[in-house]
Amino acid sequence: MYSQNDLPAAGAPGGAGQQQAAPGGPGQAAPANDPNFLSQVSYALGRSFASQLKQGGVEPELKSLLAGVSDALTGAQPKLNDEQCNAVLERFSHDMQQKQATQMQQAAGKNQKEEAAFLAQNAKREGVQTTQSGLQYRVVQQGKGPSPTLTDTVKCNYRGTLINGTEFDSSAKQGEPATFPVNRVIPGWTEALQKMHVGDKWQLFIPAKLAYGNNPPPGAPIEAGSMLVFDIELLEVLPK
Repeated sequence: MYSQNDLPAAGAPGGAGQQQAAPGGPGQAAPANDPNFLSQVSYALGRSFASQLKQGGVEPELKSLLAGVSDALTGAQPKLNDEQCNAVLERFSHDMQQKQATQMQQAAGKNQKEEAAFLAQNAKREGVQTTQSGLQYRVVQQGKGPSPTLTDTVKCNYRGTLINGTEFDSSAKQGEPATFPVNRVIPGWTEALQKMHVGDKWQLFIPAKLAYGNNPPPGAPIEAGSMLVFDIELLEVLPK
């Protein structure tokens, strides 16, 4: 659970019928005394650097990129001095921030329309209740245990999805139930948990304003303005 602050191949290797790969062959790093080792290291560094650029949405001009690498490594006369490079990179960083902000706004607008349509239809489903804050929930199983307070710590099983059904997180992925303070999770969880009893299983439909709004956790497959759906089982309220 992202917090509010956050977030065999068949046959044994080398067995009968399998061919051993030669040292330094494809898919295997060469030993340090192999004459091809430096070539492999250089390739690996280049590929790693390019992958980082690609993940960041950067599409450089290959010829100029290679020229910059070559000039820096060989000590050749640079085409841009340090001051010019810094100015170019500063402008580029600003342009990228503007691009990301525009993309975020577009995603948020799309997701807000989808949220409004979903919640309006979902509110008509049997068993779905809507709170004053806009949180929607459905009781799947009723427990008889105590309800946690804002200052309690709880243990839960959960599964989180987008409204299209894509799973982005679950306690099963972590290999064990999640434990966290009630007041340190997204507002939709904090509100729902205080209404639940130990043994309860609820399905939550959390509007973006009660989830992550336009600031989803870094690295999470959640777009800005996304409403979230959670299946929660409240297992225990831990002793203080």
